[in-house]
Amino acid sequence: MRKLLFSITALSIIFAASCKKDDDNKTVTPTPTEDSLGYTLNADITANRTLLAGKTYTMTNLVYVKNGATLTIGKGVTIKAAKGKNALVITRGSKIEAVGTVDSPIVFTSNEASPSYGDWGGIVILGKATTNTTFNSQPGVGEIEGGVNNSNGDGIYGGTDDNDNSGTLKYVRIEYGGYPFQPDKELNSLTMGAVGAGTTIDYVECAYGYDDAFEWFGGTVNCKHLIAYKTLDDNFDCDFGFRGKIQYAISIVDPAQADISGSNGFEIDNDASGSDNVPITAPVFSNVTIIGPKETATSTINSNFKRAAHLRRNSRANIFNTVLVGYPSAGVLLDGVKCANNLTTGAMELKGITVAGITKAFDTVGNSSTTLGSLNTYLTTTNPTWNNASVTNTTDAGLKAPYAAGASFDPTPNAGSVLTTNVVTSPKLVGFFNTVSYRGACSVGDTWWKTWSKF
Repeated sequence: MRKLLFSITALSIIFAASCKKDDDNKTVTPTPTEDSLGYTLNADITANRTLLAGKTYTMTNLVYVKNGATLTIGKGVTIKAAKGKNALVITRGSKIEAVGTVDSPIVFTSNEASPSYGDWGGIVILGKATTNTTFNSQPGVGEIEGGVNNSNGDGIYGGTDDNDNSGTLKYVRIEYGGYPFQPDKELNSLTMGAVGAGTTIDYVECAYGYDDAFEWFGGTVNCKHLIAYKTLDDNFDCDFGFRGKIQYAISIVDPAQADISGSNGFEIDNDASGSDNVPITAPVFSNVTIIGPKETATSTINSNFKRAAHLRRNSRANIFNTVLVGYPSAGVLLDGVKCANNLTTGAMELKGITVAGITKAFDTVGNSSTTLGSLNTYLTTTNPTWNNASVTNTTDAGLKAPYAAGASFDPTPNAGSVLTTNVVTSPKLVGFFNTVSYRGACSVGDTWWKTWSKF
């Protein structure tokens, strides 16, 4: 009998240990060390799936996350996409939860031995926020460009929920994306269609993209700490009613590589025709550092580089406390009478902008001057409290090493730089925005752009 009691007691102890509970009386589930579903993404994800931290996966197909599923990606995961029409598409109502860390970022990259621009299609996130476009006679929805839509409508974006939540991208790198699925309708490194403000996008780098680095088609998502590195076309592109807020963003280009369509830092439109369709594209950018291809007046660059900021087609772009460096055609190009009217009425604000090493710091086209006269005069002399200014050389901006290669690259200002004074405020810089005392993406000695990123 004693032996029986001892055996029962021992079994009870073992059973209790195997079901050990935490302080909240929840059963602790062991973290899996192997992925039972394998390490390949080659089919639609229709139920919740988790990619294990630190593992490497390959993507060999156009993968849709759909039916309300959530794709969770652990820190330090690397996803290598096979060359071709392969992309990750987060459809409306589904989510991606990709949360890396500064020391263990999540990396989406090419599986090629010698990777290059546009090896694969990048990441597409589609949400239910508002947009001003129409698809199949249905206003308020759009078909995302790039040829990823199908008979199921998995490439449709838009809705009525500006607080829609498509998940999280944090400490994520996207490399060699933007595959040209259709002529002139390429995907971008990160394509966002009607992504809502409930989504978190923070510390994301897009590198060597075939088309744009970041493109927003409508929506209201807010973003911080973005890096566009050596993308082929535009760095920050906004269309179809995008009204999100962006703070702390850096772009760097390869002087030899640009797109035939004309490569810009910002390219911001309301829509392709410059209509009055609402919601009007009205993003708010603050603390952006745009580093163009032209380090000096004699630098040899690709002839397809154009402007640091091309604001056109009835957009109401707002840019604050920003530095624009080294573009050949213009710093800010205000294009069209509607944009000029948006500026004079205050719907568009351009304040606290320093332009360095660009002959035409503030320029107009498309009859904008009939409303404004000289944009340079309007933004500086006529409105001196807006604190816009230009300096002759790229070095006059006082950035530490904006044209250095690799680990020597440093976009921070030197102490005493012109970027450390005369910042501006605006009612549009509230809530989401941090109050800072400098222009550009970084303060003196800042390090937010280090470790998780790659140059």
